[in-house]
Amino acid sequence: MRTHYCGQLRAEHLDQTVTLCGWAHRRRDHGGVIFIDLRDREGIAQVVCDPDQPELFRLAETVRNEFVLRVTGKVRHRPEGTTNPNLPTGEVEIAATALEILNPSATPPFLLDDENLSENVRLTHRVLDLRRPHMQRNLMLRYQVARAFRRFLDDQGFIDIETPMLTKSTPEGARDYLVPSRVHAGQFFALPQSPQLFKQMLMVAGFDRYYQITRCFRDEDLRADRQPEFTQVDIETSFMEAPQIMALMESLIRTVFKDALDVDLPDPFPRLAHAEAMARYGSDKPDLRIPLELTELTDVMKSVEFKVFRAAAELPDGRVAALRVPGGGTLSRKQIDDYTAFVAIYGARGLAYIKVNELARGAEGLQSPIVRFLPAEAITAILERTGARDGDLIFFGADRAKVVNDALGALRGKVGHERGLVEAGWRPVWVTDFPMFEYDEEDKRWVACHHPFTSPLDEHVDLLETDPGRCMAKAYDLALNGWEIGGGSVRIHREAVQSRVFRALNIGEEEAREKFGFLLDALRYGAPPHGGLAFGLDRIVTLMTGAESIRDVIAFPKTQRAQCLLTDAPGPVDERQLRELHIRLRQVEAAKPVG
Repeated sequence: MRTHYCGQLRAEHLDQTVTLCGWAHRRRDHGGVIFIDLRDREGIAQVVCDPDQPELFRLAETVRNEFVLRVTGKVRHRPEGTTNPNLPTGEVEIAATALEILNPSATPPFLLDDENLSENVRLTHRVLDLRRPHMQRNLMLRYQVARAFRRFLDDQGFIDIETPMLTKSTPEGARDYLVPSRVHAGQFFALPQSPQLFKQMLMVAGFDRYYQITRCFRDEDLRADRQPEFTQVDIETSFMEAPQIMALMESLIRTVFKDALDVDLPDPFPRLAHAEAMARYGSDKPDLRIPLELTELTDVMKSVEFKVFRAAAELPDGRVAALRVPGGGTLSRKQIDDYTAFVAIYGARGLAYIKVNELARGAEGLQSPIVRFLPAEAITAILERTGARDGDLIFFGADRAKVVNDALGALRGKVGHERGLVEAGWRPVWVTDFPMFEYDEEDKRWVACHHPFTSPLDEHVDLLETDPGRCMAKAYDLALNGWEIGGGSVRIHREAVQSRVFRALNIGEEEAREKFGFLLDALRYGAPPHGGLAFGLDRIVTLMTGAESIRDVIAFPKTQRAQCLLTDAPGPVDERQLRELHIRLRQVEAAKPVG
């Protein structure tokens, strides 16, 4: 039906007769000549309809936005002074000789050029939203990124193998999406949170190098970088240790960015131990474009009389740290109060600060409610360690280390962006040497930092039962500009070690057999050393496009309430379907009116 895409036409096509198909982006009537901007996935071409062809001209007068058209005509130069340097096709236009309306369109609920649409409107009318040029570019880039992943992995001998979408629910990790079984009354499948166990068993099966671009599902609270269903590039390989896996994955990401964006990432990527990342940035996915760092003050505050700082410093897992904001002395009290409210989201009970007005005057040159409670030697240590200068502001966090890290780490990112401190470019970083476990205060037990199939360091295996808190893992995450884009580890390949990890997690032998018996059995039959990684495809493309949310790079995403506004899912099902699934619903309370 066509010879070219609209966005492909250039000066090299001059004097050629072409046929285009697409949507009427807009129609303009200029002094008896009608211009139609015809749009398809590749871009926009300007079509000119002259009145010296009466039938064609009358038909062009009836064209409205989003009509589906087929146009035949000759490619010619745009008249002098009318070229559009902002369009790849801006040098040429098509003098129409034939016009056909393939399908009219109802009046769209919004103009596709409107940049101020609410997300609810966009998601409700997602099909039209996806026609918008920037959404077309986003999804085309997503395709190019996925293609680059596939090409590299294929060339490196990885095999694309599908794993089940209906699997067994496991007790660790996020909440599962459950699928009731019609055949087995009262029993449920789970949608996979990742193909983790299946890819490990593929290694035991001898496939050596596996990958899959696959959908995963997690029933968890949603954020800008989370969806209930998401896509990951899942990778596993045998007979490679962590340094070799990381080097290969670095090469993969460099290739993907070069192919999709023509961007050269650093070679090699820098590496940070987890403990160093938390100490300096308060985050295990630090944005290295922001030059701000946390300053350790715990040792200084153990002897001060100021109770807030001293009590935190004396906690076994306590921390007192500072964040210097260059030029932050200009912040108003309201802005400081807003930052205080922000860190409260992360559990901080306050946000102490010092404004450095005149460093040379010592304590007298400082402005703060807390200065009078601090001895001179503590103030000197604060100023020296933070490298404070006149006009700076110093924020403080004092609490359990996790609260301080979460609060100041998030504040570092917020301040960096709001005060224009973010440097340009791409700053990948590997974070390594993760703890194997963290303690869950609510459940009073150890939980896996990554997942329970991550291998401990060889020299730490005996700590699994004697001191799990000191046990370190063969785990590694890849962060880029403040987002975790990939995470992985060397896996446990010995059944005895896996059983010891289960015991450390308070998973008894009977429960381990019930939930993971298939894995434990597989490990007994000559499992090779293996490890891998999974990249978040949605997150990578979001970063590449500069979008604010991964919803802008997913064709049909869910809202933050896990709803599809296009199809109105989830929704009720009829009683017959429920009976077939052996399910009876409890009475659902009607929503209470607001106000």
